[in-house]
Amino acid sequence: MCHHCMNRREFGAIATAGVAGTMAGLSSVLAADSLTVDAWDPDQPPVVTGRPLQVQPILAYQLMSPHPKTSWRSWSDIITEPAAAEEAQRIAVELKSLSAKADFPLRVLPLAKVTNQEQAAQVQQGDFDVVLAYTASNYAVFPHLWAKDPRRDTLVFARHESGPTYFGYEYLGVQAGLKVPSPELWQGCSVENHGGVTLDDVVVDDYDEILWRLRALYGLKNFVGQRIVALGGPQGKWDSTAPEVARQRYKLEIIDATYQDLAARLKAIAGNAKVQAQFAAWTDRLLAMPHTRLETKKEFVHRAFGLYTVFRQWLREHQAPAITINLCMGTILGVSDTTACMPLMWLNDEGHLAFCESDFVCVPAGILLHYIAGKPVFLHNSTFPHKAVVTCAHCTAPRRMDGKRYEPVRIMTHYESDFGAAPKIEMPIGQQVCAISPEYAKPRWVGIGGTVRKNPCLAICRSQQDVEIRGEWKRLIREARNSHWMMVYGDYLREVGYAAHKIGLTWDNVSDAGA
Repeated sequence: MCHHCMNRREFGAIATAGVAGTMAGLSSVLAADSLTVDAWDPDQPPVVTGRPLQVQPILAYQLMSPHPKTSWRSWSDIITEPAAAEEAQRIAVELKSLSAKADFPLRVLPLAKVTNQEQAAQVQQGDFDVVLAYTASNYAVFPHLWAKDPRRDTLVFARHESGPTYFGYEYLGVQAGLKVPSPELWQGCSVENHGGVTLDDVVVDDYDEILWRLRALYGLKNFVGQRIVALGGPQGKWDSTAPEVARQRYKLEIIDATYQDLAARLKAIAGNAKVQAQFAAWTDRLLAMPHTRLETKKEFVHRAFGLYTVFRQWLREHQAPAITINLCMGTILGVSDTTACMPLMWLNDEGHLAFCESDFVCVPAGILLHYIAGKPVFLHNSTFPHKAVVTCAHCTAPRRMDGKRYEPVRIMTHYESDFGAAPKIEMPIGQQVCAISPEYAKPRWVGIGGTVRKNPCLAICRSQQDVEIRGEWKRLIREARNSHWMMVYGDYLREVGYAAHKIGLTWDNVSDAGA
């Protein structure tokens, strides 16, 4: 049995409060020293830092009664109160099943039944993120179901074979006046206005189609306006406008942390014998984990727990789920006498977001991808694509990439400096992955899907994978894009594209099969 694994239910059970959690015994020991040290515990499941997505389901129907010698009813069996009550019960069962399958925090509100525009308007006053509109009958009410707040979203459901056939099954296809998705439409969208309901928001029968859209909208909710600590301030690789674009376009709150503050905190930590003893115990525990090999000096790992401690302090103090580091290949080495590669790995494995280089060209994509996938995200450099293969490499990478198990790791030096401690993660051969490559700070992201084919050991950054690219890989050769990509286990390109369009981004998926 793997002692470092957990299931998705356990993953979802850890609330945001876990960010501020401390090990009670250690905290009490250090209280007199005014030093709080958050526990490093690899047996704990990852924390979930996202806020639940709140969904308001609405059933629209019309009461009709027979009239002789005239067409008195439209398509749909939901035209009486008993039929509506039965349908409401059916929907309740379906939504309970949907919630059980969701691998992200989801709160489905009680179903609202509406038969007129006034009732629909009343429901709109509630606190929710998404309307799930059941278009049983009463087409005159349908447009009043769509979310009125332009920052909210609407999903439209119709039945063909999953229950009593809905009038919406016919009406939505020809008369509803829903917007047609197009690049011109998406260019007018933003975080303040998601562009209204389009044909992409319509689902017939299939709750899996509802679920992946909700997953995308959950990611979007927790991406926009997110808070991130930036040690040494933010920057943008190849594009200096990136931090300001991130603030304006995505409303990210970037909190500066200084190296002076880091140095002072590390000095206090270094002088505390009890804390140092705890770091020694943590180091031994890390090295005793299965499939863990030490190929650098042990003291580099020990000192890395000092950086980890400060980073956790900042996350707690600023109530932020994310941190990034500028000058991580220079300044931080002298200040900490080690490297930040391992602390970033530990934070990602715990469910936080932790990136090196403070590159706000790719940080926004990483935040969205993390919340959509519910897994750690690997920020890496790309290489020249050839024969459908690209090598993805960086000196820090999450070890618990699927949110459950720990991959094998060799703890080596940081490549460029040949100093400190950095993880070389071995990803499973055949593992499906997907990545986002932003076009600098422009509103265009490129999606890439692929499969891990090899874990080489080239003279490049330590964690390195040869990935076979799915789809039109040759287009990447001519792509104008940042050299940093954001990668995650699984395929979430469909969800990313759906969310990206809601906020005005151009989404170009080179691995799209045309489905």
